[in-house]
Amino acid sequence: MNESKYASAKPQLRCKIYPANTFDDCKFVVVCSFYNGQYLLSRHNKRDTFETQGGHIESGESALDAARRELYEESGVTDAALFHVCDYHGYDDFGFAHGSVFLAVVNSIGELPESEMAEVKLFDRLPENLTYPNVTPHLFREAKKCLK
Repeated sequence: MNESKYASAKPQLRCKIYPANTFDDCKFVVVCSFYNGQYLLSRHNKRDTFETQGGHIESGESALDAARRELYEESGVTDAALFHVCDYHGYDDFGFAHGSVFLAVVNSIGELPESEMAEVKLFDRLPENLTYPNVTPHLFREAKKCLK
């Protein structure tokens, strides 16, 4: 096996959308956040790209609790209404996982806690420099349906 081939490969994450509660083995949550009609995205301190808030569901934690925790940890938001939008099947050339997508309608933005996130920023539209360009637009499109 040629290990260098895999070390240099940059798999592109992709996704398929499913109705909420389709999967009972969701490992991740993604939070599509809006504040006063703008997209609220976070930037990891090791990247120059923007992303949704989200991450692993911890043992014994519900998807909703994980979404609320990740939203705070990665944006400082403590005051938001959260809605389960859909589930997704995320995959690349090396594997897959199931996740739950939540919409956060943010009422106020607090101080960003000390974490791996460098900043939180508001956008009128999704920026071009997204961490997951093949996934984020699809998930936000689903979340926006819930805003109507």
